[in-house]
Amino acid sequence: MNKAYLLIGGNMGDREGFLSAARKRISEECGRIICQSSLYQTAAWGMENQPAFLNQALEIETQLNADELLTTILSVEETIGRKREIKYGPRTIDIDILLFNDELINSIGLIIPHPQMQARRFVLMPLCEIASNKIHPVLQKSIGQLLKECPDTLAVQKIS
Repeated sequence: MNKAYLLIGGNMGDREGFLSAARKRISEECGRIICQSSLYQTAAWGMENQPAFLNQALEIETQLNADELLTTILSVEETIGRKREIKYGPRTIDIDILLFNDELINSIGLIIPHPQMQARRFVLMPLCEIASNKIHPVLQKSIGQLLKECPDTLAVQKIS
């Protein structure tokens, strides 16, 4: 059985409803959700002139390999209404694979660990809630330590 950490988020429409739909589809199509963080609200990152995001970290057990998980996640996003029109633009749902076991993957369309997770507070705060002692397989630091060292100053507010 494989273990993956995902970040789900969105900033369009019924944000909580879209996250709920994503959790349901992930549990049906990807694997069992073992743990989930609280919801966190964050100002938009990368393209700031848009509504705030809600984000949540998930830990899942899956029989899928990393490529199969990515394919399934892309299908889940599409089903929930994700349109890839503007990089860093508004979206109903975004699902990122942050970590997959302790694997290092660098292929077309898939890089694990997520290459920017250590520089994004909106990723590290929810992930730290559920996996503070998990060691980043490249940086060899815990998620908690990465959060303490994170250069990102964007406000991230726990809402539930």
